[in-house]
Amino acid sequence: HVQLQASGGGLVQAGGSLRLSCTPSGRTGSRYTLAWFRQAPGKEREFVVGILGSDSSVVYADSAKGRFTISRDNAKNTVYLQMNSLTPEDTAVYYCGARELPKMSLVPEAWTYWGLGTLVTVSS
Repeated sequence: HVQLQASGGGLVQAGGSLRLSCTPSGRTGSRYTLAWFRQAPGKEREFVVGILGSDSSVVYADSAKGRFTISRDNAKNTVYLQMNSLTPEDTAVYYCGARELPKMSLVPEAWTYWGLGTLVTVSS
């Protein structure tokens, strides 16, 4: 079983940056596939970016390309999401997800473990 602790959310002005962190605990290891999803009010949870545990390959949603960067620090057992050039459309609760399969999925239902989420609010 894996527990995920996400942090780093907050209020930022449009054009600003935030860095989110996700720290798995429990039965962890670099083999887990990790991803960030987000859910805006009244909308479904959507994939943002993910990183494979097997080879650290990364998959970005179109909305994140060029602005967001995911990285993995295996020594700290932490995954980071650096978000730049934020817009009000990025306002959402950001969730960290994990799965043992060494394969990316853009579907929330395919992910086994979830953190509680961290709120990102971007003001215009």
